[in-house]
Amino acid sequence: MTHGPALASGANMTAISISVGIIFIVGAVIAVVVWSYFRLQSHRADAVAMAEYRKLAEEAVANQQELRTELAKLTEHVQAVEQLMRDVG
Repeated sequence: MTHGPALASGANMTAISISVGIIFIVGAVIAVVVWSYFRLQSHRADAVAMAEYRKLAEEAVANQQELRTELAKLTEHVQAVEQLMRDVG
């Protein structure tokens, strides 16, 4: 009869080990899912920020082109005034 409780405690340890193992595995899976979710959210936020930067860069290029056009017109006017001053002087 001394072997009966030993077998029962061994069976208990196996059941406990399996239960703890399952809980550990489920916890690890939940941790990985939560980590992956927040990493995905971070990547989405980065993508939104990059889209905003791209839009800002496109606007900056358009503004630069406008400024270059205005500068070319101003240069033409200045050259005309300089030519007029040379003709008069």
